[in-house]
Amino acid sequence: MTDVDQAAEFITAAREAVAGDRAAIDAVDRCAQRLDEPVRIALAGSLKAGKSTLLNALVGQDIAPTDATECTRVVTWYRRGQVASVAARTVDGQSVSIPVTRTTGHLGFDFGTLTADDVDHLDVEWPSRALHTRTIVDTPGTASLSTELSASTLSLITPEDGQSGVDAVVYLMRSLSATDTDMLRRIATSIGGGSGPLGVIGVVSRADELGAGRMDAMISAEQIAGRFATELSRTGLCQAVVPVAGLLALGARTMREVEFRTLMDLAAVAPADLETALLSVDRFQRPDLLPHIDAAARRALAERFGVFGIRLGVTLIRFGVTTSAQLATEMINRSGLAELSDVIDIQFGQRADQLKAHSVLVTLDHVLSHNGSAAAAEVRESVRRALADVHGFRELRLLNTLRSGGLPFAADQTEQLSHLIGGHGVDPASRLRLHPDASVPEIRAAAVDAAQSWRTLARHPLLPAEAAAACTTAARSAEGVVAQVDAHSAHVS
Repeated sequence: MTDVDQAAEFITAAREAVAGDRAAIDAVDRCAQRLDEPVRIALAGSLKAGKSTLLNALVGQDIAPTDATECTRVVTWYRRGQVASVAARTVDGQSVSIPVTRTTGHLGFDFGTLTADDVDHLDVEWPSRALHTRTIVDTPGTASLSTELSASTLSLITPEDGQSGVDAVVYLMRSLSATDTDMLRRIATSIGGGSGPLGVIGVVSRADELGAGRMDAMISAEQIAGRFATELSRTGLCQAVVPVAGLLALGARTMREVEFRTLMDLAAVAPADLETALLSVDRFQRPDLLPHIDAAARRALAERFGVFGIRLGVTLIRFGVTTSAQLATEMINRSGLAELSDVIDIQFGQRADQLKAHSVLVTLDHVLSHNGSAAAAEVRESVRRALADVHGFRELRLLNTLRSGGLPFAADQTEQLSHLIGGHGVDPASRLRLHPDASVPEIRAAAVDAAQSWRTLARHPLLPAEAAAACTTAARSAEGVVAQVDAHSAHVS
């Protein structure tokens, strides 16, 4: 039985147990709806952390306004849709259509006479492939000057009743402040339901600015992200930390041919002259510098890519890049976006059913705890056992423990364990570190061998209890691969 199937059975049992309690039934019905929806991923972080820019980069389109207007002050849900549409859900329960505008190339939502105080949240439907498998929630900055902005984010991600409205969180930070660690701790508790950060990834945002736009900026950012990751792993607050230059990533994903031609012209400028012009954004836009290259084109390039992006683009062209497609690919790889996308896919995309099921079980636990019937108490006890025992949840918790370095395994054993429990992908070949084209017999033999090896290690008399439990989890993961392969073979035959 899959995690979703089990959650669906609990929903049915819970609905029967709370019969007559209208509020509880509505909450259970929302759980059922949640199982049928894509996984919900929130982008959270401090004010000006670059959440909207990163959202646009992940989607590959300008769908989220980045200017500090009314629309950036409310929680905004981005969902899949056949056509682009925006609706404001007001605090008094109404739905108001919001026109989409573009001013000097910048996307915006026209609130008309509405203000952020009138709006509970925005619903944006957009025809994007990236939204077919996930719903992304853009949140106002936390710990900002406005307590109302922080409150709207907190009520969604870390509500007082413990029922988070999302399944996973990408948390953006410029530094690792006490505010960030406190927020991450609250998120881990809310999303994990007391089980730790089952779906929390950290992002060192606007990473190129950490190196003041120098060519080695991303190297500096990776070192900073490494320090953040070490600290956050030690405290068990997130599953990974990735540095991302969001502006560069968005510019690369939406690169225009005219921008590539401008970068080509800049690559032909004497290096010393170009470096003098790039001492600041204001200097770069001056019409008296580099007069043979249109000042408006340079201004647009600076807005879209930043100083680091311009330096990187020019350098790549000088080293042999000849097309806009090549340049875009190289820029995306160097922006950190490709790595972040891989982490999101492995931790959230491939675990979507587990994360959704976990969110539903946490909500059911809360709903049933407020119903005094014996039937509700009985179902709740089963739900709580499932939260503790479901193997997929154990894998996610163990991944977090591995990243904290809290288990006494050799480096190769840790690497094997990380793969086996799905830290690099949940398909059989990734779990067993086999070639993607490995045959079914090869996969089965490797899985049987892994199960036996980890079961044997789990019985070692000198192994600490936590390490033995990790070995047992690994063995169960390998046995799950065997069962999966055997079921597929039986179906084919």
